[in-house]
Amino acid sequence: MICLYFLCGYELQMVIRLNFLDTGVGKNFSCCVKIGIVNVSERASRGEYKDIPRKAVQAWLARVLSSPWECEYAVIPDEQDLIETKLIEFADFIGCSLIVTTGGTGPTKRDVTPEATEAVCEKLMPGFGELMRHTSLQYVPTSILSRQTAGIRGKTLIVNLPGKAKAIGECLGAVIPAIPYCLDLIGGGRMEVHESEMKIFRPQKNKSSFVLHGVTMQKLGSCQ
Repeated sequence: MICLYFLCGYELQMVIRLNFLDTGVGKNFSCCVKIGIVNVSERASRGEYKDIPRKAVQAWLARVLSSPWECEYAVIPDEQDLIETKLIEFADFIGCSLIVTTGGTGPTKRDVTPEATEAVCEKLMPGFGELMRHTSLQYVPTSILSRQTAGIRGKTLIVNLPGKAKAIGECLGAVIPAIPYCLDLIGGGRMEVHESEMKIFRPQKNKSSFVLHGVTMQKLGSCQ
């Protein structure tokens, strides 16, 4: 715990109190954003199917993101308890700011990725799924069968993506513009993109304030 003080005239003012353990200040100022990729696939988990979804997500992120990031990865079968366990591990213990799942979002009995996501999230973000379905509908009419969703667990945003490489790129392109600001709001890592690839949305900040590790701080006036 640390307190910073400034002496202005005869007044001693406490400006800010930071808990290093909570904010991460003093640990690693240049740490990468951790992004988890969970491929939900029976055949891929048995080694019978090439892990194309993971490569599609990684290639897309590598092309679009300008801020440093590192990948945590897992491929697991379509078992709800296994999916839930992996999402909790990536969010709570590895510290991923963003987790994207691929596959398991259809209407069949074995498609349980949305159920697993909803079970571990504290808040659901249905707008992500709505936008992805709307986007995919421009390419294929069966996109209305997808049950993709998204939600928040602590400081982690979890987003369900489809399992096909082409659809993964289309859906990421639709939702990424809103993800960096969402991470700002929940206290996740800082994410930036190459402006030549796409534009992200962040509201204009009040010049009298700034954001430090997800906390909005007010700047003090100059000492007279």
